[in-house]
Amino acid sequence: MGKVAVFGAINQDVIALCERRPRAGETVLGSALLHLPGGVGANQAVAVASAETECVLIGAVGDDPAGTQLIAFLNERDVDTTHVRTIDDAPTGTAIIVVDASGENNIVIVPGANNYASDSGAVEFQAGDVLLTQFEIRIETIAPFFERGRRSGCINVLNPSPAAPLAPELAALVDVCVLNESELKALSGVPVDVNDEQSIIQAARSLLPGNATVVVTLGDRGAIAIQPDREITVHAAKVDVVDTTGAGDCFVGSLAACLATGRPIRDALDYANRAAAISVTRQGAGPSMPTRKEVLS
Repeated sequence: MGKVAVFGAINQDVIALCERRPRAGETVLGSALLHLPGGVGANQAVAVASAETECVLIGAVGDDPAGTQLIAFLNERDVDTTHVRTIDDAPTGTAIIVVDASGENNIVIVPGANNYASDSGAVEFQAGDVLLTQFEIRIETIAPFFERGRRSGCINVLNPSPAAPLAPELAALVDVCVLNESELKALSGVPVDVNDEQSIIQAARSLLPGNATVVVTLGDRGAIAIQPDREITVHAAKVDVVDTTGAGDCFVGSLAACLATGRPIRDALDYANRAAAISVTRQGAGPSMPTRKEVLS
């Protein structure tokens, strides 16, 4: 069994709840304001640890109360934060999130200390480990991280969110790419009809070279994994949605946890899909990640 090393952002989520999200230039009244742990990297790390897989998080927080609280939360969730830096000259990252009555959201991220996150090389990798990262940190730091993984025989998993151009040299280092429909549209550069599975498959196959796997999450329609010789589809469970914030992070972290334990991609997709379904029935991102026992039951 391998571990998962997550290199990514750690944020405090400031969540405004409202009946509907405002249109451009409009003001609406909110019903509540929440401060919860978040950040794509931190969320994914909690999802990994909740699946009872060893997880180490590489990132940065500010030297402020939010940073202290986030580290305490991560430690409570069994995430190894030894390699999270504390930055004196920048505040902890913040995400401003507006969530409407249907659970849908809009998000603005202020990176803060996340701009100082770096892989120092102190975490040792072994064959079978999974390296997981996203685009909420500086993109130029990702290729060296994945190069270390490739030399060690690890599985490199990329979640290119928020969407940004995928350089060929980085794409060549990716073993598994997990993204949603809008990110697939932005990164593939080919027309995508989200209601046409063949269109999604064609776009996904154009994204990465070689034998890489592309996993496209389809919201309440499930997910599809596209490999050079086959496609694997899983369907979403029907649940009462409270908040979709962090659902993608839950899916990605859970998938990475399964891959680190050597589970086949189909089993990993099924577990991740069920975990994400549970997460949207709860408020917030980091605190919504289900335990392995909850998913299996």
